[in-house]
Amino acid sequence: MRKLLGVLIGIAVAMVLFAPATAKASLERPSAGARTPVVMFPAYFFTTLKVTVHHQTVAPECPSSGSFRVFFLNDEPNAFSLVCQQKLLTMRYQANPAKPMPQRFRDQRGVDVRIQNYGKTKSAPFYEPMYEALEEAGYVRDRDIRVAGYDSRLTPDMRNFRNRAKRLIEDTYRDNGNQPVHVVGHSNGPLYIQYLLTHTSQRWKDKYIHGFTPFAGNFPGQGILYPLFFTGLDVRDFTLPTTPESALSGAEMMLRNPSSYMSASDPRIFGDQETVVEDFSTGETYTPEDYGELLDDAGLSWAKPIADYYIGFVDFADPSAFPNVDVYAEKGSGIETVVGIGLDDLSVGQVVDDSNTFFTRDGDVNQEDITNDAVGVWEAMACFHFSLTDNPGVDHFALPSAPGVLARLLADLGRPRSHCP
Repeated sequence: MRKLLGVLIGIAVAMVLFAPATAKASLERPSAGARTPVVMFPAYFFTTLKVTVHHQTVAPECPSSGSFRVFFLNDEPNAFSLVCQQKLLTMRYQANPAKPMPQRFRDQRGVDVRIQNYGKTKSAPFYEPMYEALEEAGYVRDRDIRVAGYDSRLTPDMRNFRNRAKRLIEDTYRDNGNQPVHVVGHSNGPLYIQYLLTHTSQRWKDKYIHGFTPFAGNFPGQGILYPLFFTGLDVRDFTLPTTPESALSGAEMMLRNPSSYMSASDPRIFGDQETVVEDFSTGETYTPEDYGELLDDAGLSWAKPIADYYIGFVDFADPSAFPNVDVYAEKGSGIETVVGIGLDDLSVGQVVDDSNTFFTRDGDVNQEDITNDAVGVWEAMACFHFSLTDNPGVDHFALPSAPGVLARLLADLGRPRSHCP
């Protein structure tokens, strides 16, 4: 079972179908000889964050001052242990109903978290294979390939994400001869793109957006997020913490960072189709639609307002929330994927071992089939193109570098966009 855990959760915990248009569209071709610029929105914690600490006191056992960087697969040595990094990355939550939800979260005192090299490809090094494939086709880094990184702890309604991303897209448009921009996202990245597209006018999209390619977009969330409220997650390599101390600090971080809830499976899409947590001490099982009972039974009722607000926060399934741009979605399938865990009890800070049970479904090793297929509702978009391409056997993390996926991306960048009335 430990081997299964390593394969299914290890780096994992971290849609060629062309649908017919339902309304007649004309096609608007790029200018002759021009390349369609690309702006990439990375996955959860795939953006490089620089954390600067100045006289912090929230974790006295950790250095009071200094700095460290956080991004997926970062192995740089630093003076801050995993536990220290998790404690300092944990948001402070003020349960004040008089404040709008996004304003209830703050960094720890003495801790400053910034996106490093915003807009540049080096801000998200995981996507080197994609950048290189684009370069081979004539693209130039940081000119017509740019990266809209974000603080993965936060939701897209926080800290000026929308205006910052809009400016980057507008600048990229102007810097490339007024060519509309193709937005590409991986995993959680498409959530931020979808929020942007549904919080801008159609006139803006018609001017600035060429199309949208989501690589395994996590639009309705995924089941595995619920057990992470109890086990934590090491965001450096997407493994589960192996000590009680790191499990506790990791779980506390997941509970207090709002994006955790946005990434958890939305019961409006999932219902009771999967078990996400089993409590061995009582025999109770919980599905996504039981998330309120789960938090109550765990003594975490304080988190219910956050969960109620942010679970399913980025709407995509209702026709009023369709992106209304051309979409070329990609997904993986055919891999056993963990969606839930049987836990000893509902205490916060558990180390998972061979005694735990793992609930699985078909998926891409990180997200289950329900998640990856949910974007298919956009087939009903009037006029705009929609396609969902399955890549059997290609896992979640390999999808952005898979040769077939990159070949389609390059072809789609050269396609005329739909001009819809």
